Amino acid sequence: MNATLLQTPLSPFQRATTSADHKLLSLLRDRKTEEAWNTYTNSTHLPNPTCLSRLVSQLSYQNTLSSLTRAQSIVTRLRNERQLHRLDANCLGLLAVAASKAGHTLYAASLLRSMLRSGYLPHVKAWTAVVARLASSPDGDGPAEALRLFRSVTRRLRRLPDPGMAAASQPDTAAVNAALNACANLGDAAAFLQVLDEMPQFNVEPDALSYNTMMKLCVRVGRKDLLVFVLERVLQLGIPLCVTTLQSLVSAYVEFGDLETAEKLVQAMREQRRDICRVLRDLYAPNTRTYTTLMKGYMNAGRVSDTVRMLEAMRRQDDKASHPDHVSYTTVVSALVKIGSMERARQVLAEMTRIGVPANLITYNVLLKGYCQQLQIDKARELLKEMVDDAGIQPDVVSYNILIDGCILVDDSAGALSFFNEMRARGIAPTKISYTTLMKAFAYSGQPKLAHRVFSEMDNDPRVKVDLIAWNMLVEGYCRLGFVEEAKKVIQKMKESGLHPDVGTYGSLANGIALARKPGEALLLWNEVKERCEVGKQEGKCDSSVPPLKPDEGLLDTLADICVRAAFFRKALEIVACMEENGIPPNKTKFTRIYVEMHSRMFTSKHASRARQDRRVERKRAAEAFKFWLGLPNSYYDGSEWRLEPLEGYGTASDSV
Repeated sequence: MNATLLQTPLSPFQRATTSADHKLLSLLRDRKTEEAWNTYTNSTHLPNPTCLSRLVSQLSYQNTLSSLTRAQSIVTRLRNERQLHRLDANCLGLLAVAASKAGHTLYAASLLRSMLRSGYLPHVKAWTAVVARLASSPDGDGPAEALRLFRSVTRRLRRLPDPGMAAASQPDTAAVNAALNACANLGDAAAFLQVLDEMPQFNVEPDALSYNTMMKLCVRVGRKDLLVFVLERVLQLGIPLCVTTLQSLVSAYVEFGDLETAEKLVQAMREQRRDICRVLRDLYAPNTRTYTTLMKGYMNAGRVSDTVRMLEAMRRQDDKASHPDHVSYTTVVSALVKIGSMERARQVLAEMTRIGVPANLITYNVLLKGYCQQLQIDKARELLKEMVDDAGIQPDVVSYNILIDGCILVDDSAGALSFFNEMRARGIAPTKISYTTLMKAFAYSGQPKLAHRVFSEMDNDPRVKVDLIAWNMLVEGYCRLGFVEEAKKVIQKMKESGLHPDVGTYGSLANGIALARKPGEALLLWNEVKERCEVGKQEGKCDSSVPPLKPDEGLLDTLADICVRAAFFRKALEIVACMEENGIPPNKTKFTRIYVEMHSRMFTSKHASRARQDRRVERKRAAEAFKFWLGLPNSYYDGSEWRLEPLEGYGTASDSV
């Protein structure tokens, strides 16, 4: 029988669907991505997996904000319809890379984890790009997230019966170096060594960059003594030595503040000496980067004149490879901005333009920060306009974060909001710092509800993760107005989200309690703080999910102040004992003044009933003990009497819990 007779004829809908898919695939093959997107959006059915994967790939490859948004919308639609399996690993990997480049690193990491859960293994280039971005992220969670992602991928690879099944996903040296960079930025030496030890499992060997990163780790953990051994190890392993390694060495000594050693290294390179580390066999002359690293050391040490002199010396070098570049000039600009010399900094910028060394975005951001620190927001606005219109340099999220923070310094919350909205209008995605800085603007200007609205928007933004800093800023906003109940509700939600208050949270709440004059709340807060401090003392002896707390002077002094004013002397003594235990000297002069001004007539009434006098016994003991601690006359000294005339208008309170 003819096979064609056994085939089920296609329905009109199926024929239309097949035709539409053919049309879409043809557009994609011709790289007509815009027309393909329009066809997809106008289609009444979901295209086949080949079309969807190609469309997501091409949109991701365009690397524009609009194309990325389109690609993400396809993924969101498929996820909602439980059809994510229609996309192949290649297109999802490309989307992760595009999202990472656009600054949406959390989305990219989430996408890769989703792939792993679905059984996909992303290409090593894709997951390495995301790990590298996270590892270098200024966000404190970035390096930790990078390490978690690296371990998720490598753990999955180890489970495979045959590594050849996923050869394209196996980590290479670049992938491992990204993980090592994350460890270095975290200052986690144990994790660094673990990653280094695992390299042979994947047939990967460390290179010069691996050991350059190890030098960075030495700086993070304060092991200057290990730097020379790292260099010796590089030479022992026969790793081709590059000038970057020596530059990393100079940079490390600069970070340690050991400018003398850094200078000796640079001088040895200039003299082409062979005895660096006693085994250095190749010759290296210092270049622009080496000199600039030393300049940064001078700048960090506040040696502005040496920074400027180094620039002059670089100009006079015969070797063009040692002439100053935009980084060298930016270092000088930074040094001048640091001392508030904005006029000289602008002269350096003008000179850069004159000699044909164009300033970059970092140069302008340094100048923007300088004007903001000098409270010259109008000049910062002018510079922003000059940067865009004259230099053709577009601001980034760092530029706007600087400007928003500058508005806070001049108490201009409206200006901060204006910059925030302008940033988003330019298609620049806000970061954690953007949100928390805007929250700070509203919190400090007495507008906690607006701060809460910004917090809610941050919470709904999938590109960022609400952290303790954001929660604390919200608490601070309410406490600055004495809205204790609202602040307590925020803290409760913080705990429910899995975060625990830190000393900053409690410090803000204590200040709010003092402002609201609610001493009873101070007792409750002290009990919680005391419990958290006890966790630290019992570390290793009890299984507690709550981390220990290390109280600071601001928190304990505020609580003690509230308790002394409210005549909670027993609690005040507990708090000052905690201060002394933590090496914080209590302000006895202040507490003595408060006691004399507010409580000098306590327990002096001769007309109180016997029952009332009996109830006062415990409180009087606490008061006498507190006077003893202050060094004032008290019943401990031969029963001597102490009387002072009270100030009018002050009452007393019981020392109850």
